[in-house]
Amino acid sequence: MYKIAVLPGDGIGAEIVPEAIKALQAIGSKFGHQFQFTEALIGGAAYDAGGHPLPDSTLELCRSSDAVLLGAIGGPKWDSLPVHLRPEVGALLPLRKELGLYANLRPCMLFPSLIHASTLKDEVISGVDLMVIRELTGGLYFGEKSREKTADGGQKATDILSYSTFEIERIARFAYEVARKRRRKLCSVDKANVLESSRLWRETVTAMAPDYPDVETSHMYVDNCSMQLIRNPRQFDVIVTENMFGDILTDEASMLTGSIGMLPSASIGGQVGLYEPSHGSAPDIAGQQKANPLATILSAAMMLRYSFNLEEEARAIESAVQQIMAEGYRTPDLMEAGQTMVNTTQMGDLVEQKILA
Repeated sequence: MYKIAVLPGDGIGAEIVPEAIKALQAIGSKFGHQFQFTEALIGGAAYDAGGHPLPDSTLELCRSSDAVLLGAIGGPKWDSLPVHLRPEVGALLPLRKELGLYANLRPCMLFPSLIHASTLKDEVISGVDLMVIRELTGGLYFGEKSREKTADGGQKATDILSYSTFEIERIARFAYEVARKRRRKLCSVDKANVLESSRLWRETVTAMAPDYPDVETSHMYVDNCSMQLIRNPRQFDVIVTENMFGDILTDEASMLTGSIGMLPSASIGGQVGLYEPSHGSAPDIAGQQKANPLATILSAAMMLRYSFNLEEEARAIESAVQQIMAEGYRTPDLMEAGQTMVNTTQMGDLVEQKILA
C-alpha cells in the first residue's frame, strides 16, 4: 500500500490531477499494487476555505504520506493578498522547506512524434534528452527580504541571495550521482563572473569534481547556458544550478519538448517526495478541458521511479504516453495539422487504456 497525498490546488490543477490518478490506478491494477489517495487543499483554494494557503492539516497529511501529487497553485485572484498569504510564497515554498525537498529534477526529453511541435528547427532538437537539477530550498527565494523608504519618497527593495558550502555540496553530489546513471556529463551553471554566491558555487563544484573522475565536469555562465539551450541543446546531459537560475532555465528547456505541458518534475531530498507538472495553474483555460495532463501523468511516473523504486511501472506510463503521441492524439497546446485533438479527460483515458492493454 502506497499512501499518496493529493493536492489539486488551483486553476487547471483540479482537471489534470485526476488524470494522473487514473494512470496510477491502472498501474496498480496491472502490476498488483495498491495506492491510497487522500485529497487536501493547498494554495488559493485553501486560502478561500480557511484563510491560509498551507493549512496545518495539509502539511501533516504530506508528512504522513509516502509521496505527494500536486497540481498547480496560484492565480491573479490572490495576487493582491499580503505576500506571506499568496499561494506561491505561503504554500509552495514552505512546503518544500518543511519536507526537506532540496533537489528538483526536471527531465527534458523530446518524443520523436513531437519534433514538429517545437518552434525550433528539427535538426536542433532531434534527440534532446537532458536533466536539469535545481537547488530548491536556498538562494533568493528563501533569502531575507526587506523594503525601506528612500529620501526621495520612493522605496528600496532588497532580496538576499546566499548559499553555504553544505547546500552546494549537497545538490552537486546529488547531481553527480544522477549523471553517473546517465551519460556521465555534468554542467554546473552559475554567474561566477558577477556574483559572490556563484563564485563559491563554482569553487565548491570544482573541488568536488576529482571525487567523480568518471563524470565529465564543465561550468557555464547562466546567460550563456540560456543561449546554448537554444543553439545546441544536445550538448547537455545533466545541468545543476541554483534556485532562480533553475526556475528560469527549465521553463526555457520545456519548449524543446514542444510544450511546457509535457514537462514533469520531482522534488526530493527528504522522506517524502513531491511530484508536480512544471507549468502553472493557467486560470485562463481552467474549467475548459483544454489543459494538457501529460506533464502531471509523467510526474506520476517519476513518483513510481524515485519514491517507490518501481522502474518497470514508471516505464509503462512513459511508454503509454509515447504511443499516444505517436498515434497523433494531441491536446490544444500541441495541436498540428493532421493530428487528432482530444480534451484533458480524453487524454487521460487514452493513457489509462494503453497501460492496461
